Amino acid sequence: MNCSICPRRCGVRRDADHPGFCGAGWEPVVARAAPHFWEEPCISGTRGSGAVFFAGCALRCVFCQNHAISAGGRGKAVSPERLREIFRALEAQGVHNLNLVTASHFLPGVLKALDPPPAVPVVWNTGGYESVPALQALAGKVQVYLPDMKYADPALARRLSGAEDYPRTAKAAILEMFRQTGPYVLDGDGMLVRGVMVRHLVLPGELDNTFGVLDWLAESFRPGDILVSLMGQYTPNGHGGPDRRLTEEEYRRAVDYMAALGLLEGYTQDLTSAEAEYTPPFDGTGV
Repeated sequence: MNCSICPRRCGVRRDADHPGFCGAGWEPVVARAAPHFWEEPCISGTRGSGAVFFAGCALRCVFCQNHAISAGGRGKAVSPERLREIFRALEAQGVHNLNLVTASHFLPGVLKALDPPPAVPVVWNTGGYESVPALQALAGKVQVYLPDMKYADPALARRLSGAEDYPRTAKAAILEMFRQTGPYVLDGDGMLVRGVMVRHLVLPGELDNTFGVLDWLAESFRPGDILVSLMGQYTPNGHGGPDRRLTEEEYRRAVDYMAALGLLEGYTQDLTSAEAEYTPPFDGTGV
């Protein structure tokens, strides 16, 4: 079977000798599966989000904080049956949800592992570079979509992620996600049990890109439709991208712009907060 799951449509067989653009074969590769406490409060809650980190990625973001697994391939190949067992083990630990991090390129195996459905909401945690047909295969199996909207600027998307088509592709994907879930729903404990939360990482020196992303969100959704998480934890990693951190002034301008557009439902960050914990050790825990 030649692969056309992601927008790259690389057409590769994805066997041992011919991995896809994502760097992977068909069998899911998992680097870590454990409760995670560093997502937004409505995802992590008090008991943690059951985060399953998959290796490989269809993007090539030079600033990726998960570079060791997205490009380095660190992880263990598992069958869909073993993946289902991993999901059940996380549920048994009392997590609020199953948080599938960058799982898109393993869609066939993940779909098998989600049958029968888990007892907790499934969160599809993605860079936003998704094909609509792949998302349609997830309809009814995913309750919460957690996409990035990285770029409004195609040239910046090409330079930092090798994907000039990212803006139009991510927009179509996010609209499909919302079509499936409808307006977001929080339970009595403030946990997101259905809906879409769009994340955007503000990049140093690229405020116009951030303004473009926020403009599109404000134009496309009404109050009460989605949550927006404006992130400021950009960290240079030596692989490319801006070579400095975000300034307080840049982030304040982004927050003010978001508020002026009426995007008031969601999250901002304290730039002085610890950042090392945002990236867990990809040591095979739970795999």
